[in-house]
Amino acid sequence: MSFEMSSIRQRITKMLSEIEEPLTAEDIARMFEIDVNEVYEHLEHIAKSIRRMYSGKKALVMVPPRCRKCGYIFKDLEKPKKPSKCPRCKSEWIEPPRFIIKNI
Repeated sequence: MSFEMSSIRQRITKMLSEIEEPLTAEDIARMFEIDVNEVYEHLEHIAKSIRRMYSGKKALVMVPPRCRKCGYIFKDLEKPKKPSKCPRCKSEWIEPPRFIIKNI
């Protein structure tokens, strides 16, 4: 299947499988010219598909968001997203989550 004929999720999956360093949703949105919220939606589905397709041998890995002011790490997120405020110091200076597909 050619790159042009594949779906947006297939293209994002392929790109996240081939990169060396994790990317933010903003990076992905820029590359594919889509909205950041749409990227987060696609990432949820990609995570499920990867788990099913590779029987747990590969996974969409999320480097969790982190507060740049106090260092708080948002470990307990149920969905991939960029938090708006730090619960500890209330700063809005949040490093966004980053994503990559890796063998586990």
